Amino acid sequence: MNMLKGVTIGQHYPADSVIHKMDARFKIVMILLYVIALFMAAGPISYGLMIVFAISVIICSKIPLKFIIRGLRPILWIVGFTLILHTFSTQEGDLVWQWSRFSVYNGGILRGVMMGLRLILLISITSLLTLTTTPIDLTDGLEALLKPFKKIGLPAHELAMMMTIALRFVPTLIEEADKIIKAQTARGADFEEGGLIARGKSMLPILVPLFISAFRRADDLAMAMEARCYRGGENRTKMKELKSGVRDYLGVISLSLLMAIMMYFRFSKLDSWTALL
Repeated sequence: MNMLKGVTIGQHYPADSVIHKMDARFKIVMILLYVIALFMAAGPISYGLMIVFAISVIICSKIPLKFIIRGLRPILWIVGFTLILHTFSTQEGDLVWQWSRFSVYNGGILRGVMMGLRLILLISITSLLTLTTTPIDLTDGLEALLKPFKKIGLPAHELAMMMTIALRFVPTLIEEADKIIKAQTARGADFEEGGLIARGKSMLPILVPLFISAFRRADDLAMAMEARCYRGGENRTKMKELKSGVRDYLGVISLSLLMAIMMYFRFSKLDSWTALL
């Protein structure tokens, strides 16, 4: 249950960095470009560039690396499961180990490592969006990017507000779940004993009060918004206008170049894991 404390998605980490000062609109676009480039990475050189870029951004954000690593703990079991799945299901390269019907090839190991790295980089970079952007700026950025879709009837402001509130509720619900777990443990409940099915059943007493708490918080938030005469995006003004600068354009250009490099490596087949087999 300690892994609940490690979730960083939805949290904001205040700091005086270049990344924090960037326009929220450009940060969202940069995240999308990085995700596209990450899924186009096809070999060790590509993944090396993606790792170097991610570490460089984390350093520029002035967020401690320990804080980012702590946010990866909840997904380590997914990374491990992905590694095992690809190790035993992919039959590429040379045979490394075999027992009965089970066989392991070096190609499967490499593919599992590749997918694990992809998950780690994906979570690390996407977490930076909320860690370096305030909820207000994130809402304004999403609304600005969705504004062209207003012409087809899409409620841009309301949709952006819903997405931001959902993200910000993640750490709140995790904190609430941690309190419920501690309260249940104080009453004698044990969530660590038994097998996987037994542990799953022991989570039921947590889910019911957690859902009740979530609905209560949502109702309180709705009442608070109504008390402040919130009326969606109707003629609303912004206390802080989003302003783009040179660093924002340089960031988008650098991500565009990175994506172009990934496309070149992928379609030219100059970078491939098969060279390591």
